[in-house]
Amino acid sequence: MKTKTKKWMFLPLAAPGLLLIPLVMMLIGGEMMWSGFDFLVAGILLFLTGAGITLILVKVEKPKTRILWIALLLLILFLVWAELAVGIFGTPVAGS
Repeated sequence: MKTKTKKWMFLPLAAPGLLLIPLVMMLIGGEMMWSGFDFLVAGILLFLTGAGITLILVKVEKPKTRILWIALLLLILFLVWAELAVGIFGTPVAGS
């Protein structure tokens, strides 16, 4: 079981690498303006999603069930990200 866990441990650690994309875009162009808090929240969301996917890959045996759980987790990530960015649901935490 330990080798199976080690195999997927890079997923939660990929969050800092993914956060380099908006950082580079901020340096290249002036359209994107993220604060340190934005990077922190995005990092937490990406880390938790990666950790959740890792947990699903380690604990769930059936491939179809894995796909379903991972798709559900990614859907939740995209909905939370969209709400924070543009406020599609109009909650108080909306970005605009």
